Amino acid sequence: MNQAFLAAISGLIVGGLFSFLKLPIPAPPTLSGVMGIVGIYVGFMITKTIF
Repeated sequence: MNQAFLAAISGLIVGGLFSFLKLPIPAPPTLSGVMGIVGIYVGFMITKTIF
């Protein structure tokens, strides 16, 4: 299976488990926080490609 698909499925399972156990989510709870993480990844990949 595709690695991204497996990562998404495991993320859904872990997110559901955290919610069920009433624990704080181990990720930014807002879209802007998630986009910041995406930006870090994209910046890393661009720099890796250039250099």
